[in-house]
Amino acid sequence: MVMPLGFTGARLDRADQVRVDAERFAAAMADPRALCLVLDGIDPIPGERGGLRWEPFDLADDRAVILLGIDEAGVPHFVREPGPGQRIDARSRTVMRLLPLLSAEEAALYGGARSLVDWHARHRFCAVCGAPTSLFRGGWGRQCRTCGAEHFPRVDPVVIMLAEFEERVLVGRQPGFQPGFFSALAGFVEPGESLEEAVARELFEEAGIRVTDVSYVASQPWPFPSSLMIGCRARALGPALTLDTTEIEAAMWVDRVEVRAALAGDMGAPFIAPPPLAIARHLLEDWAG
Repeated sequence: MVMPLGFTGARLDRADQVRVDAERFAAAMADPRALCLVLDGIDPIPGERGGLRWEPFDLADDRAVILLGIDEAGVPHFVREPGPGQRIDARSRTVMRLLPLLSAEEAALYGGARSLVDWHARHRFCAVCGAPTSLFRGGWGRQCRTCGAEHFPRVDPVVIMLAEFEERVLVGRQPGFQPGFFSALAGFVEPGESLEEAVARELFEEAGIRVTDVSYVASQPWPFPSSLMIGCRARALGPALTLDTTEIEAAMWVDRVEVRAALAGDMGAPFIAPPPLAIARHLLEDWAG
């Protein structure tokens, strides 16, 4: 069975038609079946049986709410905007210990909620005039109270890629990685470039290699804080590496036998593979298979 990419597979109807209709949005909040996701800042709180913790929607809670969507049974699902004094620790590592307790669908629901809550916490003021903003469109935007400017959550595109040369692929590690851990190289797409150009630029900047034949493999939302990981492959024109040591501590070419050993968690493997949640692992599995 092919496992879904991490943070994909949420089956809620995002219900845009409810977000923009004040009466329908109010009716969704008043629905006695409505549920609200409980978070600790932006970290999940496990339920009694594991998984996410949901509470009945409390109309007496005056914090603004975000409509995550409506499930197949018609039950609205919400998450609340963080309070003005609530601390949002985007660097918290607690989430990494809790994510394995979630099903694929729960992780996808949580990932979307985390990205939205984090965005709202960081966009309380208008980028045009500096005045305070308020939630609108069911929590999927903010509007300035003074100049009326509308602001919407943004997703940052990131290319993550495997360069291949003579039946080997390139993996690398950053200084902050755990010992022995290697992954696919990645970088943000910059203004004015295509995905193919971003792949080629990042591989040259970080590893000093020139590539061609860039192809798309798959994509994955990554809520840390709100990226879209765009998985690609490329063909390297040569194996010589020149590393940007401010970004990459080490890199190496590995063959299929070595990749399969790493994916299997073999003690003799030359590196530790990315976890199942990450698209980097799927890229390696796809290539090794």
